[in-house]
Amino acid sequence: LLPKQQRINQGYKMWMPSLPLVLLTATHATPSNPATAQFRILPKMTKHEVREYLTKIYDLPVKEVRTQNYLGKRMRIIGKRHIVYAKRPDYKKAFVVFGSELADVGLGGEVPGLQQQRDEDDE
Repeated sequence: LLPKQQRINQGYKMWMPSLPLVLLTATHATPSNPATAQFRILPKMTKHEVREYLTKIYDLPVKEVRTQNYLGKRMRIIGKRHIVYAKRPDYKKAFVVFGSELADVGLGGEVPGLQQQRDEDDE
């Protein structure tokens, strides 16, 4: 049997964000369309988890989340003696529409002080 302290600690579980979100594309807001982004997520993630992840961790105003499941590509690898069948893992895409408060998604922005550092290096 485990000591009493270890048995107590086994029952305590803390949720930490170990679910990866990979940004695929993002678009800035226009006068007619809000800012949007596409993420590649794990198949087990739900729309609610994506919304909570973005709002609580990154403090982004999420208006709508749509998801789409994709099957991994099936491949046939032909060798000298055998044919090996393989499959890439399945994945899911999340299409996120942000609220009107977010106009710029931050892609291609200026890093403060970087241009000054480049000018100093050139001299």
